[in-house]
Amino acid sequence: MNQHREGWLTREKAFAAFATGPLLDFWHSREERAFTGVENLTIRYVRFTSPQHKRVILLVPGRIESYVKYPELAYDLFHCGFDVIIIDHRGQGRSDRLLDDSHRGHVVDFTHYVEDLETLYLKEIVGGHYQQRFALAHSMGGAILTLFLARQPQAFHAVALAAPMFGIALPLPDWMAHRILDWAEKRPALREGYALGTGRWRPHPFGINRLTHSHERYRRSLRFYADDPAIRVGGPTYHWVREGIHAGRNIISKAATITTPMLMLQASDDRVVDNRSQDLFCATMASAGHPCDGGKPRIIQGARHEILFEEDRMRAEALNAVVDFFDRHG
Repeated sequence: MNQHREGWLTREKAFAAFATGPLLDFWHSREERAFTGVENLTIRYVRFTSPQHKRVILLVPGRIESYVKYPELAYDLFHCGFDVIIIDHRGQGRSDRLLDDSHRGHVVDFTHYVEDLETLYLKEIVGGHYQQRFALAHSMGGAILTLFLARQPQAFHAVALAAPMFGIALPLPDWMAHRILDWAEKRPALREGYALGTGRWRPHPFGINRLTHSHERYRRSLRFYADDPAIRVGGPTYHWVREGIHAGRNIISKAATITTPMLMLQASDDRVVDNRSQDLFCATMASAGHPCDGGKPRIIQGARHEILFEEDRMRAEALNAVVDFFDRHG
């Protein structure tokens, strides 16, 4: 383990000094870029590059997230010898929104996310000098990346998924949720409205968050959105939820065709995505003769949904697993 990785276990003890010192200097080295995605939307992304690096990681964030939330992860991967590229999905972050109410999490068709990712891959990674190509995705990003792999199984030498959204943890029984979503889909005023129980972005206190045990990282993430109203996204629309559920089913149906070496990290205390769908996906891959690493998800015990933003111990376990996995496939 290199010297940089040894510090992962103790970073929270002096997090403010790290964030306002080395991390801020690193963030200032970024290159912010854009391309035209499906339906002429502007999709923005950020790069961290070094002429010495021959390996690249494409980071694919989750729903509502922006690359402005990811400097710490990019810093750690960069100092392990990887260039890092992070996309802001359509409808969130600094990319173009689809609705007048910019807080509504919306997409017309889930495959538009996949096509945007493919455009970025072709633009930044294929034509580059990289000897090894990797991808790391979180939550909704895991669903997007997996659907991309079904199209292009040779695109990356290996990928890691952290708490991928192969199924959504719904507050209602599945049959009832599907009936409501199908009903809302036929009513234009509803289909693009906030899904039941959600609304505009607002800051939730740490004590009721379901995402991480790390007070430092949660507070830092919250501050990004509090300080920059333009990147805020609230609840999903009914149509987004319906698209997300269909994407999950699509992923399970294509699991047998995905041959890219894959590490799947599962949060034992996840209340956002359905872990059973991750188990089913890995079982289907194994039955097809190309199992995910270890044959099943690697469970990060005690972790909530945002594994890569967890307390030092859990985050370091996950990040070491990812870097070691990529090293083996490099």
